[in-house]
Order: sequence, then structure tokens, then C-alpha cells
Amino acid sequence: MPIDIDRFEEGSPPRRDTGGTNAETLLAFLADSPEQAFTPKEIHEATDVPRGSVGVVLSRLEDRDLVRHRGDYWAITDDDERLRSASQLHQFHESATEQYGAEDLETLQTDEMERVQ
Repeated sequence: MPIDIDRFEEGSPPRRDTGGTNAETLLAFLADSPEQAFTPKEIHEATDVPRGSVGVVLSRLEDRDLVRHRGDYWAITDDDERLRSASQLHQFHESATEQYGAEDLETLQTDEMERVQ
């Protein structure tokens, strides 16, 4: 069950024992409820992002300061400018991909670079 954002901000939420990319899906879901925080299980159930992917994606989004994490709960960042900038960068990348095609990292590799995987 989601918790109120004020409770999330207090830093002591109860612990539980029990259309695009996954990142886009999770960000959109959390952005639709900025006053609540959710467990990975709740996010999985609401978005149908595979259960094993939710935690990994949330961690990557947290590394980019796009989501917040306390205990078992996750919420969208309260940094609206950072979220807006990330959205603009994503839109630019999508537009460039449509206009110029997808990047082929193999063709960008030089002798000095490690093999792109």
C-alpha cells in the first residue's frame, strides 16, 4: 500500500517483508503520484514492468537523482528542474534517433577504447 509523501519525507516508512522503456514507465508511474511513495512490488503490479527489473531500474534512476528511496519505498524526485532536464534530454535523443538513426557503438569504437559491450 502506498504511503503519504509526508510520511516518506520523515524517513521512517514501515518496512515490508514480503509505452516505453522500463525507466520511462517507472518514471511516468511515479510522476503521476508525486505525493506518494511505493514499494517495488507495488510498482511492478501497477506497471507490469518485470519484478526482477524494477529494483535495477529504480537503482539506476536513483543514481541519476530522478527518484528517491527510503526503506522499502520509492518516490519521484522533488527536484522538478532535474526531472525536466532529463525529460528534455530524452526527447532530444529520441528526436535525433528518428532523424539520424540509432547509434551503432561498434562503429564508434577506436583502438584506444575498450571493446563496447
